[in-house]
Amino acid sequence: MEIIINDANFEAEVINSELPVLIDFWAPWCGPCNMVAPIVEELAEDYAGKLKVCKINVDEAPGVSRQYGIRAIPTLMVFKGGEMVDQQVGVAPKDVLVTKITPYI
Repeated sequence: MEIIINDANFEAEVINSELPVLIDFWAPWCGPCNMVAPIVEELAEDYAGKLKVCKINVDEAPGVSRQYGIRAIPTLMVFKGGEMVDQQVGVAPKDVLVTKITPYI
């Protein structure tokens, strides 16, 4: 299950999370974002209970997007212990994303 993140719940859901977190920064008008969305959904199912998967609409959460310097979407970030530990800018196949999250699970 994916969790929708905004400026108000970012700290509680991401920074204070006991699980590692994969965040998908996206927008509904972004074609490449729509290409990566099914992969992110698969990861949420594959790693349920081991990884928290969140989505941040950059148009609806400009504060978090600005805080992390999001300039291109999709951008996927991995957080562990409240810190950003890895990221992927642009569309990537599932196996690439798995290699980015596996060290933190």
